[in-house]
Amino acid sequence: MKILITGGAGFIGSHLADLLLEKKHQIYSVDDLSTGNMDNISHLNGNENYNFIFGDIRNELIMDRLVSKCDAVYHLAAAVGVDLIINDPIRVMDTNIKGTEMLLKICNRYKKRIVIASTSEIYGKSDKIPFSESDDRILGSTEKSRWSYSSSKAIDEYYSLAYNKQYGLETIIVRLFNTVGPRQTGQYGMVMPRFVKNAINNNQINVFGDGTQIRTFGFVKDVVRGLELLMHNDDCVGEIFNIGGDEQISILNLAEKIIDMTSSKSKIKFIPYEKAYADGFEDMKIRKPDISKINSYTGYKPLMNLDGIIKSIIDYYNN
Repeated sequence: MKILITGGAGFIGSHLADLLLEKKHQIYSVDDLSTGNMDNISHLNGNENYNFIFGDIRNELIMDRLVSKCDAVYHLAAAVGVDLIINDPIRVMDTNIKGTEMLLKICNRYKKRIVIASTSEIYGKSDKIPFSESDDRILGSTEKSRWSYSSSKAIDEYYSLAYNKQYGLETIIVRLFNTVGPRQTGQYGMVMPRFVKNAINNNQINVFGDGTQIRTFGFVKDVVRGLELLMHNDDCVGEIFNIGGDEQISILNLAEKIIDMTSSKSKIKFIPYEKAYADGFEDMKIRKPDISKINSYTGYKPLMNLDGIIKSIIDYYNN
């Protein structure tokens, strides 16, 4: 198959390309490199089945040409990361909403199946744990730019479901929960690579809030395997699926575990949210997915445990 990946030079997009190339697909990867990085795909230079296109997903001419020649689309391009959400909310909303709307319109023009990456942020401040796909959303005030990302991705989901219902476009929505692994940077606030890099260098590790926030982490190779399973399952069309890890840990315990696994001399410092981000920043105490739906449709389950995930990131930065 010929497959288009938007956000293809990003952390997840580059791993998805690796998997699909192993399965002998021809890949077209588009990225404007605003958060993607050519280093993520440098190992693919010279691969005759890999084609990189520098471009903005909001450019209809570029995207029409790419979608028309491909058989299916993985839409991973988005403005992501807590730092970016707080500091540049207009860019976040513009990229996420306009980009997805453009791509859906073009996919519908050529009737190409599309898997759209959404986010666990959809669930907002809900305290119904674990989060399942049909749960209600609970968000804070619009005065908090913190929630602009969640809202922009919710609009993406509404568009996707509407195109499926109204036009019969084959859309599949995936809500990703804290995907981590080699090639991920801490540049946009991602916690695990930030902790690992500081621990390796014996630098102070900053834990925002009191560190009691509970998270699960999905290994990127598990996540892209789940994306591929969904794409090729007709029963998944028109549905929403969580993908993430099933092993939970507090952020403080994560920092302590990373310090132990790296034999680091790093010290932990607690940073109030208002100093790290902005006054009134709101966070979720627990973020854990219910992944029973994707398991029932595809048999998917995480294969890498938390220690293995952390070790893979430590090895990546050490090398």
